[in-house]
Amino acid sequence: MISDENSARAYVAGMCDPAAMARLDRFVAFLAEENERQNLVAGTTLDVVWQRHIADSAQLLEYVPRETGLWLDLGTGAGLPGLVVAILRPDWPVRLIESRNRRIEWLTGIKQELGLNHCEVDGRKLEQVETVPASVISARAFAPLPRIINLSARFSTSETLWLLPKGRSAAQELDKLPVGQRKLFHVEQSRTDDEAGIIVGTLAKR
Repeated sequence: MISDENSARAYVAGMCDPAAMARLDRFVAFLAEENERQNLVAGTTLDVVWQRHIADSAQLLEYVPRETGLWLDLGTGAGLPGLVVAILRPDWPVRLIESRNRRIEWLTGIKQELGLNHCEVDGRKLEQVETVPASVISARAFAPLPRIINLSARFSTSETLWLLPKGRSAAQELDKLPVGQRKLFHVEQSRTDDEAGIIVGTLAKR
């Protein structure tokens, strides 16, 4: 279990090269600065930003092959987990979906500052985004699970991996799915919170 900032940094460092760690340090600094202007994350979490946000996002990479196609991050907000993924895997195509103007502007600036050429900020509501097949769909704090699936099933193929950090409500949210869908997903233990879970699965093609 990742229980503090030192173990969180060590965990993430084991997943990337020094250049990516340097980009993450810059991202953390940008995040703290911008959080004074708009509420990107809870202020109390900035003291444990590596555990609560960076490692919490990075752990999703454990479920994904080393090479993958489009990673679609829904309601990315502060870029969690999508921007962290784009920093750790700069050659992967990552699309950040975010509809709030101030966050769109900030995310676009961070993408440019960090030179994330394969990362795209899509500043529209999900309903307005054209349908494309995604290899991975993630959403950290976007909507309840049934709504996430209803809104984004059109981006999913039979091979699309869904990675949905749901904190302490993971099991309860999974129970709200119809039985047929519920069997396609399961809850994995989060590495950063012993009471939190990640809903993982592959939605059967309709």
